[in-house]
Amino acid sequence: MRRLTPVILATLAGLGILATFKTSPATTSKPLALSRTAARTSASGAAPPRDTTTTPTTAPPAVTTPRTRTSTAVPAPTTLPAPTTVPAPRTFVGDDFPNQYGDVQVQIVVQGHQLVDVQPLQMPSSHQRSQEISQEAAPLLRQEALQAQSAQIDVLSGATFTSESYAESLQSALDRAGI
Repeated sequence: MRRLTPVILATLAGLGILATFKTSPATTSKPLALSRTAARTSASGAAPPRDTTTTPTTAPPAVTTPRTRTSTAVPAPTTLPAPTTVPAPRTFVGDDFPNQYGDVQVQIVVQGHQLVDVQPLQMPSSHQRSQEISQEAAPLLRQEALQAQSAQIDVLSGATFTSESYAESLQSALDRAGI
């Protein structure tokens, strides 16, 4: 019974301290202040008065990370990154490459060192069948060129000569663009 009385009193004192403990929103300096306050609890069990001053740091942290604000205070102004300049699109026309079904010539649009568009200026159209093949082949060859970002494109079955002439005209335009 003699040992039980101090244990009960210590437990009640600890609960009293916990009941009077107030928390505040977390900021960058508060976790350190809270850990120092907890270490300075007196032997009587009462917590010392809260230290509301912040300790200045002597050196900036080596790595900074974004922090989330939890208080309702006005956030500090943020610095926006400098705008990056996007190069203007440039247009180049490839050489005319004839084949047995007609001439093929393309025009490209380059932005920086990236191919952003390819348009046929001439496609074989001397016969009805040549027109049909050209209409089907042009969008497929354009897609191939944009994916490859070069003239190394697959030859379309049924449009072999047109595909080869398209790739040659595309390569000449890319050469002019310096790509």
